[in-house]
Amino acid sequence: MSYAGPEFEPPRRPRRRPLTMALAALVPGALLGWVVYEGLGAVGDGDGGSESAAVRTPSATVSSATESSPTESSPADDEKPSPSPTTSSPSSAPAASGPLKDKVVVIDPGHNPANFQHTAEINRKVDIGTGYKECDTTGTSTNSGYTEAKFTLDVAHRMRTLLEKQGATVKLTQDGDRSYGPCIDERAEIGNEAHADAVVSVHADGSGTGNRGFHVILPGTVNSGAADTRPIVASSRDLGERIAGNFVRVTGSAPSNYVGDGTGLVTRKDLGGLNLSTVPKVFIECGNMRDTKDAAQLTSGTWRQKAAQGISDGIVSFLRA
Repeated sequence: MSYAGPEFEPPRRPRRRPLTMALAALVPGALLGWVVYEGLGAVGDGDGGSESAAVRTPSATVSSATESSPTESSPADDEKPSPSPTTSSPSSAPAASGPLKDKVVVIDPGHNPANFQHTAEINRKVDIGTGYKECDTTGTSTNSGYTEAKFTLDVAHRMRTLLEKQGATVKLTQDGDRSYGPCIDERAEIGNEAHADAVVSVHADGSGTGNRGFHVILPGTVNSGAADTRPIVASSRDLGERIAGNFVRVTGSAPSNYVGDGTGLVTRKDLGGLNLSTVPKVFIECGNMRDTKDAAQLTSGTWRQKAAQGISDGIVSFLRA
């Protein structure tokens, strides 16, 4: 997502802190493995950039490709997403057996491919507890026009397939079956009403060139109006740390070089999707769509499968703990 949108304002620079012990304990060799991966000059890894790159640049705004209906050439076989059900229902039938039997996971694919056609609807203000923000945004895109909304839905489909194989019941907040949205408050409500054991909102960032890497956004402590995150802060951090560790391990991607001080973790209090959640929930920004090296990964079906696997492995680890 682009932080330029109303739901995604620039976060305050987080206080410097070491990589959490829980993340290190989860995958003790993950970050070390990435360093070796980087040193060997693997395809897709690149220059890290400085910490001062945390300041958002004008390129973080949504591109014109997001404002109009983008076209794409048909992907190669490895680019094609996992098949999705023909039903418009956002939920799946529970698997018969598996280690996650009786567990419910809600996947929230950020934005909606058709949001740009419904500006009046997505600009409607909704209550997020700490104030009011627009219902949704269009999201960002790569410079070539591959939209965040297409990316998030593709990764969500891949995650659903992986998690259902583990026996989980998987629900999506939207499956390309809505004309716009849902709004950020409804996205939170879907997870709450499902009594989800874990919710992950999938995004990709829209920062400046040279800003690279992923980060997981954790809910801060909020107790205001309709929002009370106090019961879920600790469990959400556990979920986020496990996802971050597994994302490094599976994708080989580095934590963000522009937010999070190298931890891959950022705490925020301004996102309605987190503020209004009553179940463990995190966001993940899988990379920066406006950086050419990150964009090369985000537009690769092979890499998106790895991203889905890393996020899913983190969810499985959390639910089996």
